[in-house]
Amino acid sequence: MVAAPTAVCRHPAAGGGCGAGRGDGDTDRASATETEVWRGPGRGLLTHGALHLPLAGGEDERHWTSEAVGVLQREGLQNHVQAEKLLHAVEQFIHTYPFDFQGARIISGLDEGAFGWITINYLMGNLQQDTAGEPDTLGALDLGGGSTQITFVPDREVQAPENAMHFRLYGRDYNMYTHSFLCYGKDQALKMLMQNLMVPDQGTIRNPCFNLGYEKSINVSDFFNSPCTPGTARSWNQTLRVVGTGDSRQCGLQVRALLNHSACSWTSCSFNGLYQPPVWGNFGAFSAYYFVTAFFNKGQQRQSLSELKEAVEKFCSMSWAKATSVYNIKERYLSENCFSGHYVLALLISGYNFSAATWDSIQFIKKIKGSDAGWTLGYMLNLTNMIPAEGRRPKPLSSTSFLSILVVFSIAALLLLLAVFLLAHRRISRERQMLLT
Repeated sequence: MVAAPTAVCRHPAAGGGCGAGRGDGDTDRASATETEVWRGPGRGLLTHGALHLPLAGGEDERHWTSEAVGVLQREGLQNHVQAEKLLHAVEQFIHTYPFDFQGARIISGLDEGAFGWITINYLMGNLQQDTAGEPDTLGALDLGGGSTQITFVPDREVQAPENAMHFRLYGRDYNMYTHSFLCYGKDQALKMLMQNLMVPDQGTIRNPCFNLGYEKSINVSDFFNSPCTPGTARSWNQTLRVVGTGDSRQCGLQVRALLNHSACSWTSCSFNGLYQPPVWGNFGAFSAYYFVTAFFNKGQQRQSLSELKEAVEKFCSMSWAKATSVYNIKERYLSENCFSGHYVLALLISGYNFSAATWDSIQFIKKIKGSDAGWTLGYMLNLTNMIPAEGRRPKPLSSTSFLSILVVFSIAALLLLLAVFLLAHRRISRERQMLLT
């Protein structure tokens, strides 16, 4: 059976529209019609698959089989009618291609985190270790446009049942902690920051996370259009002027203020009062984590926490004119890098409680052995039962192999008996000769 590319649809609050892969691109529209659903990479990817994937029954059979599955993140379903229309549009479109489409289903943010964990540990070969004791695995840190996930095997029991997940893979049990933070992806976090900085009726947002000299006019309806920033302005047609002040210290304060640490009823928490055991072991950080840190580390394989902080501080203090002359990057991404740098630092340190002592346990990953790190591969591995619950059992011996082994052991036994007989005979001969003398 041929597996077609996974069709991914995510609610705008979760950073997505429809496409192939993670779908964390420009997704500021609040709804999608049937004609809009596959305007983008999804159409090209399915067309490529239809042209190049092998036929299921040979060249003369025009029927293709696949397990293309559409997914939509559960937490973002503010409008169930809209969600159903979106999924229906995806199904209708994929049915126009020669794939035996099996339907669409909705996954949760917890599933997304767990499948990301499966992906990186499968690609790293951590799930088939033969060593005794606890296997070495990587925790998964995923940062998208609309949500972020943390998943790892802690050194203690998970106290909150809603954050506990169990897998049995290759004969080993994995009891994991996982949580998905909707609205705390990089794009939605920036929108929440902008909302906090808005001054009513003045029409200007002075943002310390944009370089000094940066200016841009935005329409409220284009920027504040998700459940993460509801009721932002009185008029959806209002135009706002965004002005960068380039204040790195104030940017850090504003970013950390997005993570609420006012209350925790558990033994330990991440932020917003949510339970999290202390981070344990090594971690792989991918998606936006990788791209943000790659901008600041300038090609270094490893970058210490202090080095990253220094690089973020240096860029945030740079004027917009100088930034555009130094970096050949699209304006949108370049303008957001100061915020993104501070947000990654805040999320990992203030949010998940990493420290200078545990920073080196994080690997920032783009690809593993040529494959992208992300949740989609883990989802497909789970869907197709590519990872068995039990370890691989040895194949039974064939009759020929059994007879060969039996003959070898028989010959070995005869040789052993012959050796014993010869030794005993030599000993008896010596004793008789001694008696005669």
